[in-house]
Amino acid sequence: MGEPSALEELRSSLKAEGLDFPYWEHIRGYDTNIHIAVLSRFPVTARHPHTNDNFLVSGRRFRVSRGFAELEIQVTTNYSFTLIAAHLKSKRVVGEADEADLRFEEAKILREKIDARLATDTKANLIVLGDFNDTRDSPSMKTVLGTGKKKLVDTHPAERNGDAAPEPTANGETRAITWTHYFPKEDTYSRIDYLLLSPGMAREWIPAETYVLAMPHWGMASDHRPIVATFESVDK
Repeated sequence: MGEPSALEELRSSLKAEGLDFPYWEHIRGYDTNIHIAVLSRFPVTARHPHTNDNFLVSGRRFRVSRGFAELEIQVTTNYSFTLIAAHLKSKRVVGEADEADLRFEEAKILREKIDARLATDTKANLIVLGDFNDTRDSPSMKTVLGTGKKKLVDTHPAERNGDAAPEPTANGETRAITWTHYFPKEDTYSRIDYLLLSPGMAREWIPAETYVLAMPHWGMASDHRPIVATFESVDK
């Protein structure tokens, strides 16, 4: 997202189309051009922006470029969840350090935020989402996902394109179409956008109603495709 004025323009345009998001958050990190924004139909009861985290790479100090948004969202009187939104370092090469090293360090700080939330309540309803700019087998994604009882669940959405449910391969994977991003320089399609769940949140998740949105002219607004996920607002 750009400046708050751009977010307000988006909110106004959506409202004119019948989609009202009265609650919002705009996070400004070290990056002066790209920011993080969240729109919500439901009240935001607490905000914990993370905009000043820093780390060392080869003896040089860097800051997390876009920061992290952390919100408490109240869906009903008896149901709420925590949302952490992130946009990790892009694959664009920079002169100061290796971009993968920068992304890995940002991922480690993001994981600290996740662990801090789960430390207060191991059964917490937590969603971690955003553009992580890496594939799931990368060091940065393995770090964000975590291990053990606090490991996040990858919703792994796929297109609803009319295909029958594909048969799993020998390692349990399917050949569903899951890419979320097109990179023209390499002419590649990959999944670098994620919606991850704490074990507690995963109990309310409805996999059959979770998918990558595939629609005509998908690339007119962005080189990314949106992810849609559905949940029941009842603690299980």
